[in-house]
Amino acid sequence: MFPDSLIAGYKSFLGDRFSRESQRYETLGTTGQSPEVLVIGCCDSRVSPEVIFDAGPGELFVVRNVANIVPPYEAGGQFHGTSAALEFAVEALKVKHIVIMGHASCGGIRSFAEKRAPLSSGDFIGKWMSIIAPAVDTLEDPGETPSEDYITRLALAAVEQSLANLMTFGSVRRRVDAGELQLHGAYFGIASGHLLVRDPETRRFEAVVADIGAPPSLLRCD
Repeated sequence: MFPDSLIAGYKSFLGDRFSRESQRYETLGTTGQSPEVLVIGCCDSRVSPEVIFDAGPGELFVVRNVANIVPPYEAGGQFHGTSAALEFAVEALKVKHIVIMGHASCGGIRSFAEKRAPLSSGDFIGKWMSIIAPAVDTLEDPGETPSEDYITRLALAAVEQSLANLMTFGSVRRRVDAGELQLHGAYFGIASGHLLVRDPETRRFEAVVADIGAPPSLLRCD
């Protein structure tokens, strides 16, 4: 049976948002989409970019995967979901911004930091998370039991690694060099509501809004 919660949510959507924005949906359905921002976020159910940025339909092009990772350019193999979405956003939609958004309490980051055993013999997650291995080399050895500080800094370093991986895609590099595309790093605190954005010059993550309480000092890339 289709989940009752989804049916109830859909009915609420029809009676509220769809009703209020029917013209917008009709326009999107006939003229297509033209978002200016691509957000690459985690598939964690607690971290929805559309909710965090209060975005309406058609405003964000969103890609979500485990731990908001961008793999380096690689044309071999057969399946490249994140790379295909990136290619479409950059080359077809001509987005002007790409945001890599990490978040607190990421299970993928924690598992990698704690070097947990694979979930199964075929472990897709373990192979996927190995992409951030270079990020680990930028941090000190955490010892046998990584601290919360280390796990947070690994999450930020992984965002940094994904930003570097973006530049291995020729279409991304060309548009960045031409001044047509900007790359951004961000980090969302689920419990606190803090949004930190990476300063491209200092490579530090700073709070966008300070008056909701100062974020912990550990929320820095360095």
